[in-house]
Amino acid sequence: MTTRILIVDDQAMIRESFRVALDSQPDLEVVGEAATGSEAVSLAGALTPDVVLMDVRMPVMDGLEATRLILAGGGGHPRVLVLTTFDLDEHVYGALRAGASGFMLKDAPLADLVTAVRVVSAGHTLFAPSVTRRLIAAFAERAAGRPDSAALKNLTPREVEVLRLIARGLSNAEIAGALTIAEQTAKSHVSRVLTKLGLRDRAQAVVLAYESGLVAPNG
Repeated sequence: MTTRILIVDDQAMIRESFRVALDSQPDLEVVGEAATGSEAVSLAGALTPDVVLMDVRMPVMDGLEATRLILAGGGGHPRVLVLTTFDLDEHVYGALRAGASGFMLKDAPLADLVTAVRVVSAGHTLFAPSVTRRLIAAFAERAAGRPDSAALKNLTPREVEVLRLIARGLSNAEIAGALTIAEQTAKSHVSRVLTKLGLRDRAQAVVLAYESGLVAPNG
């Protein structure tokens, strides 16, 4: 299957370079481009892309608000991969809270961009997890409207342990190794954690783990 991509950036040269890199891949197709967040929201609804590459700093409507609008409501939404010039950008943190699947720096090699799109499209999250965790840790303590940690009381002790490992960026296989359980069992635990907490994916689980105090920024 071909992954359909919407590129959102206010700089035409960046959009063009991304389009060339992505369209050169047999399994990827750029179906649209937007220069503002408001255009992105309209095109996301009209084109139903699988992945949105979202710049955060744009005129008219920034990428944070656009991400919120695109991911609001029920299911069937695209995966949002946030693009930024700064690796500690508060807007990126807000986008992750809104449901973005991860982020990467604009100056990363184009080959990394291609890989990131495939990873996100496959349903995985937190591309470059060490950087993402550092970003979340930097802003979590001063985030407005901290979630009620009471939600964590619905988790079993094992599920709390799994959530801690998710927050540290471990894959299902790594969680299985850390807990000495089968990978399929680890996958089931992860799924139950997301369902019980009403989270869209692992990225939101990481955000909640830090914001609720379950995981300390330097822990």
